[in-house]
Amino acid sequence: MTVLTEVTAAVSAIAERIGASVVALRGGGRGTGVVVGVGHVATNAHNVRGETVEVRFADGRTATGQVAGFDVDADLAVVDVDTGDAPAIAFADAPPTPGTVVFALAPGRITVGFVSSVSQSFRGPRGRRISEAIEHTAPLVRGSSGGPIVDAEGRLLGINTHRRGGGFYLALPATAELRSALDTLGRGEVQPPVRLGIAVAPSHVARRLRSAVGLAERDGLLVRDVDDAGAAGAAGVRRGDLIVRAGGRDIGSSDDLFALLDDEPETLTLTVVRGDDEVELEVTLGGAS
Repeated sequence: MTVLTEVTAAVSAIAERIGASVVALRGGGRGTGVVVGVGHVATNAHNVRGETVEVRFADGRTATGQVAGFDVDADLAVVDVDTGDAPAIAFADAPPTPGTVVFALAPGRITVGFVSSVSQSFRGPRGRRISEAIEHTAPLVRGSSGGPIVDAEGRLLGINTHRRGGGFYLALPATAELRSALDTLGRGEVQPPVRLGIAVAPSHVARRLRSAVGLAERDGLLVRDVDDAGAAGAAGVRRGDLIVRAGGRDIGSSDDLFALLDDEPETLTLTVVRGDDEVELEVTLGGAS
């Protein structure tokens, strides 16, 4: 058997074995999903809009699914739908390593590539950093996000979520944490992350803008917008404030702030620079968005 023949046979076997577990999604967008349990399809959060989504299975059957739960920051969602005879995909026992051959699937498509790197990070739809992503080279066409990458045995290694560019793609790793998150979302037990209710610009933008108006340059996050009904707005944070400390820690990037919020504090003391003055504000969080 030649190498080319072996590769062809492997691709055909994966397509036949896993193809029935891969579905097309239509609901405010176009994406892919994968059956992870009876009645449950996993996909990216950015593929779902509203409460329902149309699911098309490999055999041509269509059904209306209900969004059971989604986590925008993790770019993960679970759709409740009658999966019929579509089998649930098996999870891999161990994470891949660089050089592992992977197969990426979307409805009617399968491509081959390699794991180029692991433990990569990128920003989710709302700016929070997603870490431990798998970077691979299996080509993806538009609408493939939410679909699986699998190993040579057809076991789930990750869920495609992000096009990095230059022929590289990122997938959420199929870890025990991902399985737990899918179970939680499938039960509809969605815990909203703690939010301040502000939009910020990075430190280099803040330095440039302060310099342009004759103010001393400072590192921090510039508040570009404030939700008056949010936690920060209620505490008195204003547009144009520069957040330089939070919880007693210097703030140099949005990741510093997200790390504090991930601890789900009930209150958070913000030190903001307003003009030349420093002002301390006590923010009551309690899950405010």
